[in-house]
Amino acid sequence: MAPRVLISDALSPAAVQIFKDRGIEVDFQPALGKDKDKLAEIIGNYDGLAIRSATKVTPKILENATRLKVVGRAGIGVDNVDIPAATAKGVIVMNTPFGNSITTAEHAIAMMFALAREIPAADASTQAGKWEKNRFMGVELTAKTLGVIGCGNIGSIVADRALGLKMKVIAFDPFLSSERALDIGVEKVELDDLLARADIITLHTPLTDKTRNVLSAEALAKTKKGVRIINCARGGLVDEAALAAALDSGQVAGAAFDVFSSEPATENVLFGHPNVICTPHLGASTTEAQENVALQVAEQMSDYLLRGAISNAVNFPSITAEEAPKLKPFIELAEKLGSFAGQLTDTDIKTVRITYDGAVAGLKIKALTSAAVAGLLRPALQDVNVVSAPSIAKERGIVVEETTREIAGDYESLVTLTVVTEKMERSISGTVFADGRPRIVDIKGIKVDAEFAPSMLYVTNEDRPGFVGRFASLLGDAGINIATFALGRDRQGGDAIALVEVDGKVPAELLDKVQQIPSVKQAKPLVF
Repeated sequence: MAPRVLISDALSPAAVQIFKDRGIEVDFQPALGKDKDKLAEIIGNYDGLAIRSATKVTPKILENATRLKVVGRAGIGVDNVDIPAATAKGVIVMNTPFGNSITTAEHAIAMMFALAREIPAADASTQAGKWEKNRFMGVELTAKTLGVIGCGNIGSIVADRALGLKMKVIAFDPFLSSERALDIGVEKVELDDLLARADIITLHTPLTDKTRNVLSAEALAKTKKGVRIINCARGGLVDEAALAAALDSGQVAGAAFDVFSSEPATENVLFGHPNVICTPHLGASTTEAQENVALQVAEQMSDYLLRGAISNAVNFPSITAEEAPKLKPFIELAEKLGSFAGQLTDTDIKTVRITYDGAVAGLKIKALTSAAVAGLLRPALQDVNVVSAPSIAKERGIVVEETTREIAGDYESLVTLTVVTEKMERSISGTVFADGRPRIVDIKGIKVDAEFAPSMLYVTNEDRPGFVGRFASLLGDAGINIATFALGRDRQGGDAIALVEVDGKVPAELLDKVQQIPSVKQAKPLVF
């Protein structure tokens, strides 16, 4: 059955056509996003939901989204999507961070020009029949210092344009490397240095707990007197009341805002101030940008629903279309290794160590680790999934460690999962052979060779003569057919393992009888 996608906001018709051309059923209802109840009523019929800013993806919507696999936001902001709720549900949330980058950067530059030359006020005055040539005394941008807070994709474009205007550009961004700063021609500085030196400050950072009110009253007091401030990024990055006071005192000469702490902004402390320019969140509002983000989100969602490729997801590692088929068998292996360990672990897990040896070390191991942790936790937490697993493990204080080693041993690729609890430490290793099927090759240091099967019986015992015969007889007497039988031991007379694929469920009374075999230490049914 072909995947079904619902578009609940106004999106370019070209995006609708992309879904259709890729063989995906698409339901285009551009006004539906404003009707929460109707959306909640029908969302269960769709595998994908394509939105803009009008649709609010709330826990209630997600609760009814029984089929939903992906939410695609045409644009960069995902404030209207409850990310934790989507993650818990196993829904991938994608955005399109690059589709409107140039448009937003250009708007910031336009705001800078408008602010420097007081263009909006001069226009209003002139069209009112006044000729106030001496009133509007602007400033040149050439040789001025532009301070960029947040020098990522959009910030770096703004910096590039500013350098073209012969401005000096300094940037504060904890994630900006010195090498990258050198490449794009900016000087990397600390925030206090930027505040003290910048003639104009422009913000290009997401809104997080760390960036909220990054320009607070305290920060504004540290700025160069007469600074001009531009915010085309996110409302809440600037303390608007503190900014209004700084404008009144002359500490800040002017401000140009496209975004506000509360939107739609029908009233704001900055409105009406003579040195403030405001626009209604127009950063991405160009014909080209709207077309770009619509096409991009349609392509990304189609790639995920049809090929398993993940691009620009905010709650899961990205996987390219080329990587997806290579990753798929290893994701299955990781999840089943985790499930194997999880079904055998009864006490609280403290640490999970996952080692990737050989070719698998070059794949997207974050996705593999998520799968392994999901498999590990699922026996105890039925609702866990590969998207939510890392956050659930973190909530429970489980430490997840990853190690990669490019040198292969006996296998081209080997994944080893080790679980540490208060009482024990258990490891299991597996690989994927040329047939693409995951296999178990080592349990607790004992070599075995077994495929995963829907129903298996795992037995640990002392290596003694007669065990296999008695064990097989018990299964036969109980009417349990053996499909495959894998044995391993660490040494003659030492610890041994039997891993048996059986047809059907293993009755409790049979397990009791197996446990009564003198050499048996543990007998546990496994389901995959």
